[in-house]
Formats: sequence, structure tokens, C-alpha cells
Amino acid sequence: MYQLCPSILSADFNRLGEQIKILENEGVEWLHIDVMDGMFVPNISLGLPVIKSLRKETEALFDVHLMIEEPGRYIDDFAEAGADLITLHAEATKHLHRAIQQVKAKGLKVGVALNPATPLSALDYVLEELDMVLIMTVNPGYGGQSYIAKMDDKIKELRAIINEKGLDIDIEVDGGISAKNVAHVKECGANVFVAGSAVFNGDIASSAKDILEAMEA
Repeated sequence: MYQLCPSILSADFNRLGEQIKILENEGVEWLHIDVMDGMFVPNISLGLPVIKSLRKETEALFDVHLMIEEPGRYIDDFAEAGADLITLHAEATKHLHRAIQQVKAKGLKVGVALNPATPLSALDYVLEELDMVLIMTVNPGYGGQSYIAKMDDKIKELRAIINEKGLDIDIEVDGGISAKNVAHVKECGANVFVAGSAVFNGDIASSAKDILEAMEA
């Protein structure tokens, strides 16, 4: 199944609830929530209070992307705040397998994110434990960056590994996704598409519709 997963990092926080309703009316079922600590990435974003508040307003799946050092410290808190899927960065924790098991113990789906320079071999001993792999197609920390074309090969290779092993794992891509390239990235093997500025910079309903149509073509 293919999913558009708008990143609320690019939303107008003064109108966040309203903008999410617009997306839901266009058929969006997932929301990507970027949590940054200013250490793992050079930026600080939203946290637990915002997620708790949003959880009361929508039934959308909360795809919580933890760009924080040693995320195991906060997994219980994000589960309680309303996360449905928690994605951890392989580069951000000394004990990746342990952190994955923490998420699963809370009854949530779990993903692992890889920065552009991180090889797929980082997943060698945990892939079968995962519901999703997030391939960063920009260097994390800021919105509005351009898609790194070399990530095409990484997505294709990961899809081949998943298919060869007969696993049911989503491949999510995050960074530089728009109506112009989503069909191409889909052909590479991705099926969950994070889009921030391409959705929220302009008419949200129209932008989401354009990406959904290109994605489903």
C-alpha cells in the first residue's frame, strides 16, 4: 500500500489542527512527526506536548521520527503521547536492537532510519524485526532540501533485499519528495512518501492532491 505522509514540521503551527483536517479531507491517513533534539541534528523541533495535543484531534497514524540521541530514553513517553509508529536512527543509539525491542514492547510499529551516508549493512541483524525502514533522501535537520539522486540505488537495493527475504516491510523516503519525483521514487521501490514543504508551502489541499495523484498513477 502506498501512503503520503505529510511532515508537519513544515506546517503553520498556528493553524496546525486546521491544516491536518484539510489533509484528512484529501484522503491522507498518515502524519510524519519530526522530533529533533539539536544534538543528533542541528535543529530543534516539536516534542511530546504537541503530539499529545494532536492525538486528541485526529485518527491519523502518527509516524514519529526520532532524530534524537539515545532515543531509548523517551520511547515510553512517545508511546504514551500517542505515537503509532516510532522510527529510530541507527546512528543515534549504541544499542539499536534493544531500542527496537522497547518500541515493540509498547505494542507499536517500529522503523529504523538511515542517513544518506549510512550503508544498508547497518540493518543486517535487525531487518526482520522491523515494520519499516526510512531512507533519508536528504541529510536530516532541515526542510526544503533537494532529493539526493544517489539514494535511488539505495532504495532499489533495499527493496530487492526485502523481496528476496519475503518480508513485509515498508520503505519510507524522507527528503525532497514532491509531485514531480514521487512516481520515480515509487518505481525505485519506496511505498511511503514523506513530504513537507511540497505539501504545506502553498495551497495544502491542491498540493496534497497533486502528490497523491502522481503517487497512485
